[in-house]
Amino acid sequence: MKTIYLAGGCFWGVQKFFDQFDGVVSTETGYANGPDKVPTYQEVCKSSGHAETVKIVYDESIISLTQILKYYFMVIDPLSVNKQGGDSGVQYRTGIYYTEDSQKEEIEKVYRAEEEKAGAKLAVEVSSLKNFFKAEDYHQKYLENNPGGYCHIPKAMFLINQLA
Repeated sequence: MKTIYLAGGCFWGVQKFFDQFDGVVSTETGYANGPDKVPTYQEVCKSSGHAETVKIVYDESIISLTQILKYYFMVIDPLSVNKQGGDSGVQYRTGIYYTEDSQKEEIEKVYRAEEEKAGAKLAVEVSSLKNFFKAEDYHQKYLENNPGGYCHIPKAMFLINQLA
């Protein structure tokens, strides 16, 4: 199993989006790459420096990191700084955080292709994971438990695995 951490705005939708794909073994919402102190959601909302992030554990024999990243770029605005949909603030920044140096080359290849497609420098940060703190339980599988909850990702994107 491999792990990648993706910040893509509000983590509720990012988690629901990735839960649909074969090969994604588990997902967990949390706060990444801020100060080395466990934050509360309230602190994150007050610019603690952490990004709302989803930890994705995947089986690379079923789904590749490249495919995961291509899906990721389908549901973010990679040119937007600290804003996705109606959410704004440093906690909504976009980022790809890796845990193994061997992932870096694959990430950079997809990143360059997306930058070329956009025709502009992307606002998605790429770095090693500094830290990750699991979000409070009520944030886990939030949109499964609260189907009417807000999400910047269009509902149709939660069904693309069924259309493939």
